[in-house]
Amino acid sequence: MVSAHVPPSAGGMEISLPGPLASFVEEQVAERGQGSPDEYVRELVLRERDRARLRRALLQGVASTPGTRADDDYFNRLRECQRPASRV
Repeated sequence: MVSAHVPPSAGGMEISLPGPLASFVEEQVAERGQGSPDEYVRELVLRERDRARLRRALLQGVASTPGTRADDDYFNRLRECQRPASRV
C-alpha cells in the first residue's frame, strides 16, 4: 500500500491506496522516472485541475454571445491600427 502523509498544518492530505492501485502507481513512478509516488499523484492532480479549467473556459465560450468575426477584413483593420502614421 502506498501511503503519503503531510501534516495538516502544511495544508496537505494523506492518501492510501490498496495493493493493486499502489502497485500501479509504483510502476508508473518507475516508468516515468519520477522521484516518488507523491510526484506522480501531484502531476495527476495538476493535470486534472488544468483540464477542469480548460473545460470551464470552453463552456463559458460556448455560452457567450458571438463576438466579431475574425475574417480577412478584421485582420486588415488590426494591421492598419498597428502601422505607424505616415510622416508629412
